[in-house]
Amino acid sequence: MDKKATLKDNLIGYGFLSPAIILLTVFLLIPVGMVFYYAFTDYYLLTPHLRQFIGLQNFKKLIEDPIFLKSIWNTMKFVIWIIPTQLGAALGLALIINKQRKGNIFFKVAFFAPVVMSLVVISILWLYLLNPNEGLINTLLLKIGISAQPFLTSPKQAMYTIVFVSAWQGAGYQMLLFLGGMQNIPQDVYEAAEIDGFSKFQQFRYITMPLLKPTTIFVVLTTLISAFKLIVQPMVMTQGGPMNSTMTLVYYIYQTGFTDRMVGYSSSIALVFTTMIGLITIAQRKLVKED
Repeated sequence: MDKKATLKDNLIGYGFLSPAIILLTVFLLIPVGMVFYYAFTDYYLLTPHLRQFIGLQNFKKLIEDPIFLKSIWNTMKFVIWIIPTQLGAALGLALIINKQRKGNIFFKVAFFAPVVMSLVVISILWLYLLNPNEGLINTLLLKIGISAQPFLTSPKQAMYTIVFVSAWQGAGYQMLLFLGGMQNIPQDVYEAAEIDGFSKFQQFRYITMPLLKPTTIFVVLTTLISAFKLIVQPMVMTQGGPMNSTMTLVYYIYQTGFTDRMVGYSSSIALVFTTMIGLITIAQRKLVKED
């Protein structure tokens, strides 16, 4: 009876799991398997019947592809800049809201509002604000005696502009995480520090930051993952330009696969990208212990 009951319980459990397993198989496992297969073929979307196995030819082509190499550099550049910029802004906003004052609810809503807005809408909004000729930002710069800036039309400024827009959009979410971490710190720790003569800066350095370490690690990891998936902002705001200065890996995968219809070549880029993310994940697990 015990074995029958256990078998029945297992079947019921698998029955409840089956919708998730089916969705996982259809939308993750099968596509991943197809990417592995197509990466070693010359699959062109308009002539699928002519698909042939070409071995490592796609990967050899990647090494000589200047746009692919540029997209790797752009992606890493975005990741390197967005983490300190976005996390610094989020921590600063959390420190402002953490103090009890009138209007905190308004500020919470105002800071978090960009997070719930569509990235496409935000990108279009900033596209108008940063217009070199009639944009509000350049109008304000001219008012204070600073010449108009090209922003998104300059190869030197475009990626940094996207970093700023992305940090502005995403800082509200990290702000709430930091705020939750701060509010979990016992107040008696700060009271003891004040009795010992700690200044506000010393309290922040020796109490707030050390006790925020678990929250900070979580925020860094989630921001890192999101940063590598950058595609919407450059797609809407710059189309990867000017001069491929904002072309990212995910956007290049999309462009080669859906615009140029070179599914095999696009799959090889996706496979390299997946390998990169896997290596970074392993490095994170080594650097950030479970404790």
